[in-house]
Amino acid sequence: MTTHDTDTTVTTLPNGVRVLTLSLPQLDSACVSIFVQTGSRNEGRRLSGISHVAEHMAFKGTSQRNCQQINLDAERLGAEVNAHTDKDHTAYHMRGLAEHAPLFVRMLGEIVRDSSFPADELERERQVILQELAEVEDDAFDTAFQLFDKACWGDHPLAQPVIGRRKTIEAFQREQLQAYVTQQYTGANLVVAAAGRVDHEAIVREAEAALGSMPRGEPNRVVAPAFEGGVGLKRIAGHQQSHVVMGYPAPPVTEPAHVAHQLASAVLGEGMSSPLMDSLRERLGLVYYAACSADLDDLTGQFVIEASMAPANLPAFADEVQRLLAAHAGAIDPMHLERARNQIAVRRLQTWERPARRLEDAVLDLFAFGRVRSRQERREALHAVTAGEVREVFERLLAGPIAVGAAGRLPKAAADRLHALAGG
Repeated sequence: MTTHDTDTTVTTLPNGVRVLTLSLPQLDSACVSIFVQTGSRNEGRRLSGISHVAEHMAFKGTSQRNCQQINLDAERLGAEVNAHTDKDHTAYHMRGLAEHAPLFVRMLGEIVRDSSFPADELERERQVILQELAEVEDDAFDTAFQLFDKACWGDHPLAQPVIGRRKTIEAFQREQLQAYVTQQYTGANLVVAAAGRVDHEAIVREAEAALGSMPRGEPNRVVAPAFEGGVGLKRIAGHQQSHVVMGYPAPPVTEPAHVAHQLASAVLGEGMSSPLMDSLRERLGLVYYAACSADLDDLTGQFVIEASMAPANLPAFADEVQRLLAAHAGAIDPMHLERARNQIAVRRLQTWERPARRLEDAVLDLFAFGRVRSRQERREALHAVTAGEVREVFERLLAGPIAVGAAGRLPKAAADRLHALAGG
């Protein structure tokens, strides 16, 4: 039986904008966000990074206020203002006193609906974003993840980095930003979300006033990519370590099998006592960092193993990972299964206790399922997964394609081993 959490309320406005509130009356603060279901996966190659640039520029002025006034108006209230862009969404946030939550909706609505993208501000912010890009380019692990995504998804927009490419960032003009936002920021793709000691009806009224007249539009759909597999390598001068990201196809969160993949990733590699860390670091001394995760969204998923190590250890690392996968395809240790269930349960509880994180989880549920899953539903799904189902996940991993991204110092023997691992 599935139940809905009584503190979660969702109202849909006539133009498709959804208003979600999480009632947390024990808090004197409130988090308010506007989420838009568009991100780097919605961009063609010539528009790579435009969602991120538009997010940066949203705070640079509207028809009513300039950049300085936007910042001052928020900070006079003691509010924190932030935003982020991901592959599947863009979000704008304010956090402050609970009594100001309706005002935050009004202020964020103006930013989302009425950004003017001033040309002079665009030129200044372009330089800021290019510096951010340089920082990403200097990070070998970020580079390895970008190569990994490319190996997974090929030419699909999911393979593009969220920050975009230098060539496109340098070329964007304000008219392109305005056209993109007009196309993507529509009622069917927006969620106004608030958590804390908030009045749902007051939030709905402000959302209606701020966003109720915007076009409904259609949901921003993206065709799911095929998992390609392969190897992407980049040798970086001056680096003394090898950074490796390897992974396998996994289902989206909308498929029931995603829970078994989440549990399998925790069984293999969550925590110092996990087989991955115990073997690779504690017993063999091959790595100084390793982790495993199931990165899943409403479109597709990746079962990911990442590690940093001395370059000479890379071939032995690859061999040991394959041995561990094969061992788990043969049998699942009940003790590690119990550990993994409890680690996931505690991690979810920690998310539940952080209003901003819980709010994002709820909104992503709305985008994926059209509803918010309850704690009970998630708990039941986690505990319904059997050891046999987890073992079958590892069987499928071993049988499927492998994608690898590696950056840093990469001797030929290490590169050859990675190519052999991915089948040439």
